[in-house]
Amino acid sequence: MRDFVHLHNHSDYSLLDGASSIPSLVARAQGLGMKHLALTDHGNMFGALKVYKTCRAAGINPVIGCEFYVAPGSRHEKGTSDGSRSNGGESGARYNHLILLARDRVGYRNLLKLTSMGYTEGFYYKPRIDHEILEQHSQGLICTSACLAGLIPQKIMHGQEQEALRIAGQYSEIFGKNGFYLELQDHGIEEQKTVNKVLLDISAKTGIPLVATNDIHYTTADDAGAQDVLLCIGTNKKRNEKERLRFGGPEFYMKTPEQMWDLFGSAPDALNNKLAIAEQCTLDIDLPGPLLPDYSYPPEFGSPDEYLRHLAFRGLAERYPNYPEEIRARAEFELQTIISMGFTGYFLIVWDFIDWAHRHDIPVGPGRGSGAGSIVAYCLRITDIDPLKYGLLFERFLNPERVSMPDFDVDFCFERRGEVIDYVTQKYGSDRVGQIITFGTLKPKA
Repeated sequence: MRDFVHLHNHSDYSLLDGASSIPSLVARAQGLGMKHLALTDHGNMFGALKVYKTCRAAGINPVIGCEFYVAPGSRHEKGTSDGSRSNGGESGARYNHLILLARDRVGYRNLLKLTSMGYTEGFYYKPRIDHEILEQHSQGLICTSACLAGLIPQKIMHGQEQEALRIAGQYSEIFGKNGFYLELQDHGIEEQKTVNKVLLDISAKTGIPLVATNDIHYTTADDAGAQDVLLCIGTNKKRNEKERLRFGGPEFYMKTPEQMWDLFGSAPDALNNKLAIAEQCTLDIDLPGPLLPDYSYPPEFGSPDEYLRHLAFRGLAERYPNYPEEIRARAEFELQTIISMGFTGYFLIVWDFIDWAHRHDIPVGPGRGSGAGSIVAYCLRITDIDPLKYGLLFERFLNPERVSMPDFDVDFCFERRGEVIDYVTQKYGSDRVGQIITFGTLKPKA
């Protein structure tokens, strides 16, 4: 079997576009004997850590990347200018595509910066970057010209071959020798044959290397229908509508090395370069496990543990006046567990922002989930449900045998929730506070 690497792959984190789960992509690559596998989801890196762990567990080198949306001008301009269109018929005037892959940790950090800036500074229908920040954060990255929605293929399709040549030279300067590749694709789409011919000419004129890819949006050919349904859901269209976004055939799956050599055997360098690119990508991500926060306690206390104990027993006296020994013993047991497992800072920080909300008359929910089983949380007024009255177990929330991290489910008044976020950001620093994202999955009921 010939060596081959797939470097242009979309998982279901390319929301309502990619139909492959990361485990299925990795399993397919492993079954085909591939030693490397990339992930290049559209505009985001939501699946980066998952594919990194899954590939490593399967003995495959993970290549972390992203297919970026690039604004036609400045990322700050929220309008259209160039009238281009994408490979599926979607209007692409607001952006073009570009693939970036991380060679190392520097490149990985630059991917993180670029994706974040795409959302925070360039978002207009999609998270967009531009050439300004691309030049500033190009170190440690390998770039390819992407699919028909890429800027260079778009110029070729519009008869602007000299402009395509100029842009190719520009990318080659930004990313340096062996840092930029012209991407050949063949999914049976007529426009790709035209584009590939010009890309071969540009490569011959400039020495810019070629790379052959398959634009993977589903794992096997049998999944093409499911992916088409996803597109219809994402665009609010019906499958029988003629004027809708659709892919030009069922070829966007993970093909075997033999299939790829059959397609691009006349351009062997483009196939061999895939392995050369993958072997340059030697990213090693530190996974230190949970890094629990510290809390700046008042100076009159000897340690954060002592301060937590003070707050807990002060609250115990308020919640349970003249409390009996068994209640004190329950609180001691919980405190010993919290302190021994290193969660003192976590409890104090949650107590801090909930206490601030109470003092500023911001409504706070009574607490949900297993955290309501903690008498220490009840005494700190993190929760307002008496665990003793309802027979709730602390061990469901925190115990030395628990594998996953515990967390409190806290609800704030939606009208003033932003004030609490601002308080936490100002007190602890914007570099130590982040918001999380959740993903909805499509199951039979949906």
